[in-house]
Amino acid sequence: MIRKIIKIDEEKCIGCGLCAEACHEGAIEMKDGKAKLTREDYCDGLGDCLPACPANAISFEEREAPAYNEAAVLAAKKKKSGAVLPCGCPGTQSKAIERETMTVPSAHISSQLSQWPVQIKLVPVNAPYFDNAELLIAADCTAYAYGNFHNEFIRGRIALIGCPKLDEGDYAEKITAILANNRIKSVTVVRMEVPCCGGIENAVKRALQASGKVIALNVVTISTDGKISEM
Repeated sequence: MIRKIIKIDEEKCIGCGLCAEACHEGAIEMKDGKAKLTREDYCDGLGDCLPACPANAISFEEREAPAYNEAAVLAAKKKKSGAVLPCGCPGTQSKAIERETMTVPSAHISSQLSQWPVQIKLVPVNAPYFDNAELLIAADCTAYAYGNFHNEFIRGRIALIGCPKLDEGDYAEKITAILANNRIKSVTVVRMEVPCCGGIENAVKRALQASGKVIALNVVTISTDGKISEM
């Protein structure tokens, strides 16, 4: 059948392995220091691996290829890990988080959001609040996972959010335009520890390079149990 599938340019590939890590279906493997599409029937054509590639070595093409075999992907994952994940992404694996019961004061906690809209795809590139801004670009799950998100991350910053797994397209072009057309003082990226969240971090790094500007970047990783795991 003719369908959309990824194409890896081995000449551009630098062998970092980020695409193989981002490919939740296991279609990409590292062979002889290069990324290779080893199972075409495992590739769902959604391209989670594209934003993970720092060398822009991965693209889409439409050609004759076997149909995506979800059953085979799930079976392979079950064999490998002993558990089937709901949609192929390690970040979707269910787990319960036990916390100590605490008495929380009834005082109202104020929002620190200073602008609207907040979705990366909706925000206007030349909004006046970008002038001389400390920019926060966050995966939307982080605000739910980290309890003090407003006070520690949104306070004093212009906040943009998105989900690299569920949103269509790549954020890099929009973020590049924001950085290139405004005086941005710094950029803070807050992402989850799950592999697919690397898409938002990589998009920001590519946007910084494409903008031609030198802007301080800080990346913070939040664990699924609500802790800062890397900063």
